[in-house]
Amino acid sequence: MTSDADQPWGDDLEAVLRQIEAASVTTSGSDGKGVDEFPEDATAAGATGEAFPVRPSVVLDVGRELERASSAAGALEAVAALAAPGFALTGGVVFGLTDDMLTLLSQRGYPIGSETEFRMPLETDYPAAQAVRTGEPVYISSRQEYRDRFPATWPLASRLSRRSWAYVPLITGGSVSAVWLAVFSAPQVFDERVRGLFDSLARGMAGALERGQGSEAELALSGGLRRSMGGAGTVPLGLSTATRYVPTGGGALVGGDWFDVIRLPHGRLALVIGDVEGHDSQASILMARLRTAIHAYAVEGHRPDAVLTRADRFLASLDTERFATCLYIEADPATGHLQIARAGHPHPFLRMPDGTCLIRHIPGGLPLGLLPGENDYPVAETELRPGELMLLCTDGLIEAGGYDLDSGWDRIRDALAPGPANDLEALADGLIRAAGDTSAFHWPADRRPRGGDDIALLILRRDGAGEQRVLPERQLVLTIGQDQARGVAAARAELRGMLHDWETPDQVDSAVLLATELIGNVLIHTDQPAILDARISRRAGNRVLQIDVTDGGDDLPHFRAPGELAISGRGLMLMDALSDQCGVRPESEGKTTWFTLSEKSATGQHLGDDGGRNTP
Repeated sequence: MTSDADQPWGDDLEAVLRQIEAASVTTSGSDGKGVDEFPEDATAAGATGEAFPVRPSVVLDVGRELERASSAAGALEAVAALAAPGFALTGGVVFGLTDDMLTLLSQRGYPIGSETEFRMPLETDYPAAQAVRTGEPVYISSRQEYRDRFPATWPLASRLSRRSWAYVPLITGGSVSAVWLAVFSAPQVFDERVRGLFDSLARGMAGALERGQGSEAELALSGGLRRSMGGAGTVPLGLSTATRYVPTGGGALVGGDWFDVIRLPHGRLALVIGDVEGHDSQASILMARLRTAIHAYAVEGHRPDAVLTRADRFLASLDTERFATCLYIEADPATGHLQIARAGHPHPFLRMPDGTCLIRHIPGGLPLGLLPGENDYPVAETELRPGELMLLCTDGLIEAGGYDLDSGWDRIRDALAPGPANDLEALADGLIRAAGDTSAFHWPADRRPRGGDDIALLILRRDGAGEQRVLPERQLVLTIGQDQARGVAAARAELRGMLHDWETPDQVDSAVLLATELIGNVLIHTDQPAILDARISRRAGNRVLQIDVTDGGDDLPHFRAPGELAISGRGLMLMDALSDQCGVRPESEGKTTWFTLSEKSATGQHLGDDGGRNTP
């Protein structure tokens, strides 16, 4: 035991140190080894060149548990699952910081004592305090190394049954806010793979602490946003999708990354992926607003370039200096035809049926919000062949673990090429697993990545010919001119004939009423003919009627609040009340007003894709 002269923190500090070291004493107590005995150091586990002792699948599971954790105790419980032969992790402690003092936040496996009374000055020559002062981890692989580096502390540690220690700073808000102590019952070599793993886990643990400290309002916002990105929902026949969102870069449950899958008229599909700058609650709020705006522009029927142009102006109109990247695709399930526009976002990745993978280079404009009104977003057109799939992702998937764009794409290719292309969910899991694979953590000490980024991905596959969307079972196309007053009655009769075997008579009446209303609006409010296109298609065993009425007028209809005696202004209200879905989309010349009815839907029940309605 050193004297007070050799130990500047004195007797009181020595008592605190004893309290810390006692935290790591298991129920077996002292190991009985003296200060100068180190026979176990020759058998350190995890030496460089050996197989990594923890399976990647276990690390992935731990990462998911850390993602759910919102406290120091929850984080310690999550990382405890890493214990394995050759990786003898037997306990842990999380120290907090209060008024330049180390405090005790939580402990697992080692009773330190009262969490309300523990305090240690940061100037202490103790590994945890050093980690706070320097912002760098302190790894101690053996008892000999502990004695050489921290001689004042060693007499306390020498009587305990520990063999290796890792003190890792936890960084939130750009500064050290806590220290994680991981304790090993056998000597452990902390090579670059292990250190990389601890760097990654530390970010997850810091996120758990930040979630625990976040306001309830922010957590409610973040949780709601994340639930809204829980999946793609139902997509048209002929296409399949899989989605993932993994917040890995910070404490918030959701950052600025997002994806969206939007049902459009005529069975088309819009696929969106984007990334708002930042990983805080402000990024989440901006993301939610931008995602909603793009969704609205999409269902209005704008082309991909017009959607991004409007989104660019919308983001610039907000009181923020942040920008966003975005990739927007409009897909036709029947033909596989894709129209793609890109705003500073990573290119999509194409996998061919034989496993060949390549980057699909798409011309694009600047990120949204940088130069509003001056950006140009060219539309690239391509065709997705049966069996091909396209991966959309944010840069978090590419650069996870410190990879650059080139090496990150190589990693994605290696995970994507083997498939299984027929199981998109397994393929998505494989991509996330590859991004979190511990074999990636082999960086030199001066290059180890300290940041992190959220991951969002969306996989689109065109199904085989036998799975493609069938053509409409019935289709009726009529043109009613301004001088054809009787054409309205003929249209009503022919529409009823088309629906002669429709299961619900009330829906037939609704369809005829709404079609009459739309045709009448064209004849009264424009000088153009009305073109009616009625189609019956079968989707997942259910027949769906879609009716489009197109005219050459430029003025879009709007919802009104007519008085009780008004004789007009209720057309859109009727569509909203009687149809399953409805909307208005601009055309290159004029506009189209449309609605759908599902044969098996109950009267008055709305079947919006996500619980809502695509109303104009």
